[in-house]
Amino acid sequence: MFIDQARIYIKAGNGGNGAVSFYRGKYIPNGGPDGGNGGRGGSVFMKAVSNLSTLQNFRFKRKYVAGNGEDGAKAKRAGKKGEDLTIEVPVGTVVREHDTGRLLADLNKEGQTVELQAGGRGGVGNAVFATSTRQAPNFAKPGVLVEGFYVDLELKLLADVGLLGMPNVGKSTFISVVSNARPKIGDYPFTTLEPQLGIAIVGDFSFTLADIPGLIEGASEGAGLGLAFLRHIERTRLLVHFIDVSGSEGRDPMEDFHIIQDELENFNAVLANRPQIIALNKVDLANPSDAELTKKRFEDMGYECFLISAASHQGTKELLDHIAAELQKLPETVLYEEPDKTYKVYRLEEDSYTVEQNEDGIFEVSGPYIEELCRHVNFQDTESLQYFQKQLRDKGVIADLEKAGVKEGDTIYLDGLEFEFIF
Repeated sequence: MFIDQARIYIKAGNGGNGAVSFYRGKYIPNGGPDGGNGGRGGSVFMKAVSNLSTLQNFRFKRKYVAGNGEDGAKAKRAGKKGEDLTIEVPVGTVVREHDTGRLLADLNKEGQTVELQAGGRGGVGNAVFATSTRQAPNFAKPGVLVEGFYVDLELKLLADVGLLGMPNVGKSTFISVVSNARPKIGDYPFTTLEPQLGIAIVGDFSFTLADIPGLIEGASEGAGLGLAFLRHIERTRLLVHFIDVSGSEGRDPMEDFHIIQDELENFNAVLANRPQIIALNKVDLANPSDAELTKKRFEDMGYECFLISAASHQGTKELLDHIAAELQKLPETVLYEEPDKTYKVYRLEEDSYTVEQNEDGIFEVSGPYIEELCRHVNFQDTESLQYFQKQLRDKGVIADLEKAGVKEGDTIYLDGLEFEFIF
């Protein structure tokens, strides 16, 4: 089954904790601090590879977590960096942050790799906190915890030419004739249940064609198979619109054309203006004068138009040669959109905090910064408490409490801890 959408959970590794350790040696019972730093957590990367063609693998595994950094150790030994995680996806995969819909990556080239989330920084060992006045710090800084998040993956086929049209107009037959693709072909609606890719060669020029499953009226609103496959022609440089000129399915060729054009316009206005060639297929079953009249009507509208019969190969070479000539004039594949570089790497806002006074008159200070600070303070150690107070003052938390109206003796809540405010 062709899978072109998936949702997965990713999480970079947490940073390793800094160590609290003091040197102990023969005849040195009270050596100085020698706790090492923690290692950085592993990062999460996503890489486009050509040996995958669907997002099938993500149906069975949906959680991807990089390695945590190791904790620091005594003798100032730093912890090892956590193992990075690289997730392989097919070329043409678009990656979005699920909660916001923000585009994180558009992996449109073989080997293209992006960092989706950086690993947490490693903590700092107590050796770093030693100063001339603080010679035996009994505290260290822990590694940064990383918050995982969900991303949506969407595969958009990378093809030079998109073949589109109503069901049973001969797209699959044409692609089987001019390329190495071998799609299933049958005389019933929606024969093609998944996009087919084929490589055509004209002289020394090769290009890729995508046989997009037949569209119907309302496809841009999700009718039939439309929405599931319209996305696959967004990247194509050239569209070839197949129309049954014989009316063998009981439809009017001009009406079919306008229905498909309306669906393109409704789905993505840019698509409706993409270079387009008209292929009037099944000419062997049509009335010759009616076929020529229909061809002239399209030419009067400004389209290049070809009368062909994919089943009997009539006119297919001329059409293929024209496609190849047009492609060599057109620019490279249009990308879906530019990723937002600002948010390419999803990180926790570590420096944020809020100061609020609740209905009981208690001042609550909360946020990632406070949580991180409280994690690496030893509240049983005097020097660690002094460090804690200095950090609150240097960060501006004390000043913000004063602006909020705190008075001496008021109660302060910090990450579940209760303090009495003293100037």
